Amino acid sequence: MADTQWLTQAQYDLLQKELTERIEIKRPGIAKLIDAARQEGDLRENGGYHAARNEQSMNETRIQTLQEMLASAEVGETPADDGIVEPGMVVTALVGGREMTFLLGSRDAGGDLGVQVFSAKAPLGAAVTGHKTGDKVSYEAPNGKEIEVEILTAKPFVG
Repeated sequence: MADTQWLTQAQYDLLQKELTERIEIKRPGIAKLIDAARQEGDLRENGGYHAARNEQSMNETRIQTLQEMLASAEVGETPADDGIVEPGMVVTALVGGREMTFLLGSRDAGGDLGVQVFSAKAPLGAAVTGHKTGDKVSYEAPNGKEIEVEILTAKPFVG
């Protein structure tokens, strides 16, 4: 089973909605496209059939990913507005001298939240977790470079 991922209730609901739509709406729609393409005859040179089969494969893969993610998810309450970085917080920080804003949570659950998402297990997420507004920390990037981070703000995500 996959590692436990922390999700806000809003992220969990968003993923559950996507899963329901993929199973109840998209899956039957793709099946109809495949059936219609089969009626056209020779499948070897039937572009519509092959495109629909490819779409079906991608949809089924995403369904499986969502089911595994939701089964292993830990849904947390909105964290306290105390400036301490933890999953569910939107963090604004100077990262390597550049200001960036991100949500600490599950990358797959970022969806259309309008903000970049980092896992608490990612190097940046792990570096800032547990620290508070005003703290300066650093982490080692995958390329081996040490990156300085100054936490400017940390507020609970409001979905």
